[in-house]
Amino acid sequence: MKPEVIALYLPQYHPIKENDEWWEPGFTEWTNVTKAKPLYRGHYQPNLPSELGLYDLRVPEAREAQAALAKAHSVAAFCYYHYWFGHGRRLLERPLDEVLASGKPDFPFMVCWANQTWSGVWHGLDKRILAEQLYPGPEDEKAHFETLLPAFRDPRYLRVKGKPVFMVYAPDELPDPVAFTSHWRRLAEEAGLPGLYLLAEHRDPFWDARAKGFDAFVLKPSFLRRRTWTPWSQPIAKIRNKILDWLGRPSVFDYEAQQPYLLPDQASPLAIPCVLPNWDNTPRSGPRGVVLENSTPQKFGAALDRALALWRRREREDDFLFIKSWNEWAEGNHLEPGRRWGRAYLEVLDAKVKANG
Repeated sequence: MKPEVIALYLPQYHPIKENDEWWEPGFTEWTNVTKAKPLYRGHYQPNLPSELGLYDLRVPEAREAQAALAKAHSVAAFCYYHYWFGHGRRLLERPLDEVLASGKPDFPFMVCWANQTWSGVWHGLDKRILAEQLYPGPEDEKAHFETLLPAFRDPRYLRVKGKPVFMVYAPDELPDPVAFTSHWRRLAEEAGLPGLYLLAEHRDPFWDARAKGFDAFVLKPSFLRRRTWTPWSQPIAKIRNKILDWLGRPSVFDYEAQQPYLLPDQASPLAIPCVLPNWDNTPRSGPRGVVLENSTPQKFGAALDRALALWRRREREDDFLFIKSWNEWAEGNHLEPGRRWGRAYLEVLDAKVKANG
């Protein structure tokens, strides 16, 4: 079997009234991307898209172009980030709602519940809460499930043995993961589905997914060791990092050197590998950001080889391999073509998948 590549998909590329109020009228992810500047010698910014341009996800043709490009390069499905904050509050739901309503693009998809509080901290503001993630209880869980039921029933929805695949971004934030997963599995059966195939993201490569009610988990990349976390037990590093803070430099790491942390050699047989093509979130966070520099398509190919080695050793019902991400431009992790490398990352991915088919 060849790997079934799932690319995480950010729906932040259209204006919403909340972002208009929090930031500026017309704010989208492109606002941060286009105003980014280099923060040190050799820092590649702004990092801008090429052939797809600064698209608006309210435009059907933009969504069609993304799907066509993904399909042509062995991406099997998009995993849409989905925001449900409790009491029925959703944000950035329009792109997926329109995909469901229109039946287009004809491209597989799944949903990841990004269950985290939004704050201004990563955007250079204080820790002001913008949208708090709440867990009101079973009735809210049922309302949440019923909101997603049309997606689960969509013929394009990604399935494992007939079961719709659903992922939770932060399972440790759930008040009771086992109660939540048991409840949703029961709701799925009551709705006439054969069940759910439940995933979570987690940094621990040996996390016990089944003990928490999940079928498997995506191994979340864990390189983000911000220098501000350096303890005083490391005084030289602490002083150096304080100087870098004063100079306004982000935390910078080498992409290739970080691969053992991003993709460990050993992991639980339930761990699904996840590959970062690149990373630079300074468009969002400025000097507080983290940069993985020296990423190239060739080094991305080597990272895919590490991931495929883990993938082959998995005990699995699925054949998933995740990429973070399709279009996280303000975090600098994307497969979509950019001005620097064009389609090269997609072409490497395509070649690796076909070679393992």
